[in-house]
Amino acid sequence: MTLLLNPVFAQKNDPKKEEWIKLFNGKDLSGWDIKIAGEDLNHNYKNTFRAENGMIRIMYDQYETFDNKYGHLYYHQPFSYYILKFDYRFLGDQVPGGASWNVRNSGVMIHSQSAKSLTKNQDFPISLEIQTLGGLGKGVRHTANLCTPGTIVEMNGKVVDAHCIDSQSKTYDGDQWVSVTAVVLGDSIIHHIIEGDTVLTYEKTKIGGGYISKQNGFASGHVDNADYWLKLDNTPLKEGYIALQSESHAIDFRNIEVLNLKGCMVPGALNYKSYYRVADNGTCKFKK
Repeated sequence: MTLLLNPVFAQKNDPKKEEWIKLFNGKDLSGWDIKIAGEDLNHNYKNTFRAENGMIRIMYDQYETFDNKYGHLYYHQPFSYYILKFDYRFLGDQVPGGASWNVRNSGVMIHSQSAKSLTKNQDFPISLEIQTLGGLGKGVRHTANLCTPGTIVEMNGKVVDAHCIDSQSKTYDGDQWVSVTAVVLGDSIIHHIIEGDTVLTYEKTKIGGGYISKQNGFASGHVDNADYWLKLDNTPLKEGYIALQSESHAIDFRNIEVLNLKGCMVPGALNYKSYYRVADNGTCKFKK
């Protein structure tokens, strides 16, 4: 008699089962790149970005002053059609030297340029920023707003010139966790969602509109290759990287996940998913 030890059975693909990708392994910053203004790629200035207690933490306890050390932590894989989920919370007081508008202010960049493509002193990547704000205990302060460094969007069929666009979210005071979802469909439409409520929607995402404003161009953000971006003016912005921002106020991130909506759309393929929105059939896998 033949004994089969530890038999392995092939799992049948369930086309409806959502396969969320955890961007953070809960232990270290593997799969992420660091770029802080004035520093070389992957130099983690004063231990700004940390993996602790199952969170990505952005901390300033080793800083004396902020000194405009704007930074971002970039996930290594770009996405185009996807759903992004994450939780954030602010902590304590702002580090000395941070701008007054950066109190309880940070963000998550989507459709961003890569970490390695930033010039050395560049403050912010060309991207769309899901701006995360904390309440100040004195009135309305929306979160999941949109800011547009080097980008431009439309709302209700019209180009919006404002650099930052307010959402219709509630205000979240104190150090509480806030859950954010973004539905990102290439350059067609993007939704910002807080606790199941869609608080902001925009469309036709493009490179363009200057850097911040006509008064605050690429030079103000220390972007040394402005000519490159100006040549791309009005180019559709269909994909890019996800990046967590360091902007002078301590913040934690957790439960950072992506559901890719682009993949194999051939029924019968081993990796076919019925929820995909855009075909990438070159990735299809079939039984041999």
